[in-house]
Amino acid sequence: MRKQEKIICNGCGKEIRSEDFLAVKKNWGYFSKKDTVIQEFDLCEECFDKIVKEFKIPVTEKEASELL
Repeated sequence: MRKQEKIICNGCGKEIRSEDFLAVKKNWGYFSKKDTVIQEFDLCEECFDKIVKEFKIPVTEKEASELL
């Protein structure tokens, strides 16, 4: 859970005012080109949509049966 800090989209640089965004944290393992590096970024919904549009294999989508 994040503190009450401003969350800035790494894609467009705008402040994310919604609680709904993509937060990624990757801890690269041994034998990768980024051995032991931890990288983090946040994307707003618009930037997420732009990125996944470029995927060769589409993102899997399912309808949620329950909303929390």
